[in-house]
Amino acid sequence: LLDKTAAHEIVARTLNLATGKVTLASATRSELMSFDGIDLKTVFGPKWRMLLIGAGQLSQAVAAMAQMLDFEVLVCDPRDEYAETLNIEHATRVDGMPDDVVRELNPDAHTAIIALTHDPKLDDMALLEALKSNAFYVGALGSARNQATRKARLAEHFDMTQEELSRLHGPVGLKIGAKTPAEIAVAIMAQIIE
Repeated sequence: LLDKTAAHEIVARTLNLATGKVTLASATRSELMSFDGIDLKTVFGPKWRMLLIGAGQLSQAVAAMAQMLDFEVLVCDPRDEYAETLNIEHATRVDGMPDDVVRELNPDAHTAIIALTHDPKLDDMALLEALKSNAFYVGALGSARNQATRKARLAEHFDMTQEELSRLHGPVGLKIGAKTPAEIAVAIMAQIIE
């Protein structure tokens, strides 16, 4: 059961009370615990996870808040000068280029991906993969004007559809007048759990 949930599978565990036999089967989030007097079925799912592209000050604030909300936090930043400053307990640094990391992560409906570097070479490639994935949330830092430019660039150079581009939350976070990294992190996490 632990191996399956660690692999981001949703699993139904059925216990037969008469025999003590336990079986595991694939399940969906919509399945509920059930008991028919003989078999007790419980559903277990993977932990929510978040991939942050960028290891700067904002990423550190988002990671800290995400961990308080029980997200598994992964951070990818190929820029050594940023990645070496990553100081978040229980966050995992993932080496590699962001687009490769997103592909290897195989994002599912329990995965949020947020691009926070302000570097189009890093953010756009990660977003290209993230927007085609099953991630439940994909966001990117930047103003409304920057987001419009980004979407035009992704559509023109990478043949992304309007449906794929419409999944992008940008500017990332709820509009609460956030200015500091901590305030922006609150806005991002509020939008994710909204």
